[in-house]
Amino acid sequence: MKIGFIGLGNMGAPMARNLAAAGHDVAGFDTVAPCPAGVLEAASAAEAAKGADVVLTMLPNGAILRAVAAEVIPAMQPGAVLLDCSTVDVESARAVATMAEAAGCMAVDAPVSGGTGGADAGTLTFMAGGPDAAFAKVAPLFDVMGQKAVHCGDAGAGQAAKICNNMILGITMIATCEAFALADKLGLDRQKMFDVVSTSSGQSWSMNTYCPATGVGPKSPADNDYKPGFAAELMLKDLRLSQQAAEAVDADTPLGQAATGLYEQFVEAEGGAGKDFSAMLPRFVARGRHG
Repeated sequence: MKIGFIGLGNMGAPMARNLAAAGHDVAGFDTVAPCPAGVLEAASAAEAAKGADVVLTMLPNGAILRAVAAEVIPAMQPGAVLLDCSTVDVESARAVATMAEAAGCMAVDAPVSGGTGGADAGTLTFMAGGPDAAFAKVAPLFDVMGQKAVHCGDAGAGQAAKICNNMILGITMIATCEAFALADKLGLDRQKMFDVVSTSSGQSWSMNTYCPATGVGPKSPADNDYKPGFAAELMLKDLRLSQQAAEAVDADTPLGQAATGLYEQFVEAEGGAGKDFSAMLPRFVARGRHG
């Protein structure tokens, strides 16, 4: 396939490289980042989109996505698919889909799970929203870039799935960190705590797969000085998106709201930026109920 790829940052670059390595004809554009091996550099986003079967975007937020979509959609050929893999607000995903349809193109919002490691290895999970025909057209690209793609529904459904998943993740990580900090203060050994909880009703992905306690459970960022697998500021971004979505549809999400507030405090006032989102554990250990 002929692919235009806009946004060649930490996630986009390895994804574009994997597509080129699989034999696709990839033209790339980024305002700052260089093109990875095998990707032809385009002079602009519109030029990368010209004549492409699929235009793939991997961008920081909804406002930038809307601006890029306004630039590339007029350059796209009828029937082409705008495949957005950014994590953005549901409204932006739906607005871009409407723009694409009005121009005779199709759109799929397909945010990813798996981080930079998954992008590099081609093992991402995609949560996709959009028409069946558009999903079918981009499915072979998901096979190259990832190991799983779930078609979640119409435009915006991919973003909704990602936001809901990561709201759960943020909440469960905080609960896991709180419990370890409490266990410490009760004199309970961390390994014993893990052995019980990981096989009991308190188990979760945060505990079993990505344990925030150093030297406990499978290897995780806790064993690498909390260098990010998933940075705390990215978790904050996703939690804010969850609360923006909850506000828009009048959903009651008190724990999502509390998690957002805690990550906000951690990232913006307590030096959490640049650390993994599981670095909440040393934060709780250092604190007591009365500050």
